[in-house]
Amino acid sequence: MDPDADEQAAETVRQLRALATPEGTAALSRAAALLAAGTDAVAALTRLRAEVGAELAGPAWGIARQRDKARPAFGSDADRLFFTGDTLEQAARAALADRRAGRLLAAGVGSVADLGCASGTDTIALARAGARVVAVDRDPVARELTRLNAATSGLTGVEVLDADVVDLVADASGGRVAGCDAAVLDPARRAGGRRQLDPDRWSPPWSTVTALLDRVPVTVVKVAPGLDHDRVPGGIEAEWVSVGGSIVEALLWGRGLSTTWRRATLVREDLCWEVSADEDPGPADVGPVRGWLHEPDPALIRSGLMSLVAAQGGATLVDPTIAYLTSDGPSGSPWLRSYRITDVLPFNLKKLRAHLRTRGVGRVVVKKRGSPIEPEALARQLRGPGSDSAVVVVTRVAGAPTVLVCEPLNP
Repeated sequence: MDPDADEQAAETVRQLRALATPEGTAALSRAAALLAAGTDAVAALTRLRAEVGAELAGPAWGIARQRDKARPAFGSDADRLFFTGDTLEQAARAALADRRAGRLLAAGVGSVADLGCASGTDTIALARAGARVVAVDRDPVARELTRLNAATSGLTGVEVLDADVVDLVADASGGRVAGCDAAVLDPARRAGGRRQLDPDRWSPPWSTVTALLDRVPVTVVKVAPGLDHDRVPGGIEAEWVSVGGSIVEALLWGRGLSTTWRRATLVREDLCWEVSADEDPGPADVGPVRGWLHEPDPALIRSGLMSLVAAQGGATLVDPTIAYLTSDGPSGSPWLRSYRITDVLPFNLKKLRAHLRTRGVGRVVVKKRGSPIEPEALARQLRGPGSDSAVVVVTRVAGAPTVLVCEPLNP
């Protein structure tokens, strides 16, 4: 153990406990008011020190800032939750945590181990859904955050445990781990401030992930969206979830929960769309560029299910290695964003700039796939005096560097 890290963790726990007192609650309320008023950090801290004391000022301002960042994902719940910067980055979005909890408890389990609880957002969702939860973490800050967040959410039936997930999984038997019927595991995928791309370097490592999936059938594991499909064990459902055009999580569902081979899920406000397959559907067909270009949702791409949506709309790939589709008309699918193609040009910067000037285009949005160009830099180079706008897509078509000049369907 690192003595400096231990000392810092102990100090953070002390600060969190101080903020849970009535005086701390008042300090948090004042900090939130100053933040909402747009007060800059220096002035806010000066006023907080004068009003609530130096011991509470800094911690209250820090938590208020994290709550402000959390609000888009947690709504009004963010105003009572406690986060650090690292745990907020790892925190499950409330709606998605509720969705996972619902699927787990639909299997008829009564208790769930939250293995690597961080700030306790999965613990909260599971407890709200009616489960008895054992929240596990070696990090004392994570354990304190989980205790506080469960308490401020008015939840009982939550036990917070200091234990090593590797040891708990090694001891799992009879489909149970840490005395529970089911498990949620979210391996830490960052170390020293850097993202760990190799699953064997996650904490706990990939060997523990696969052991958990083998020993506890009712399990869901959060993994990196870029996980190699070859890593997914047989009989395990892999799901990629997209919100707002970005993949926000990838999940492995244990054999007691799996209902398909691969699944892509798109969440938009209160609506949810799914595409799934029991076996690899293979790639979409390739064809010539037609009148419309379609940009598939990233969850659809990563899941390997793009060909299913393409076939439904009569769309084909512009290139076998590029995730752009083309068809004769716009798509009504929520999985595709459509652009009307006005011009197809070989990639040549000078000629492209001249072409846009001729058309009176002065503002462009640049998109790319299969090209080394930097979109922001190219957009600056293409900016001109014209009043019209266009979407410039730099990609490959049948292996050749190509520019597709488009109009967005929904500007």
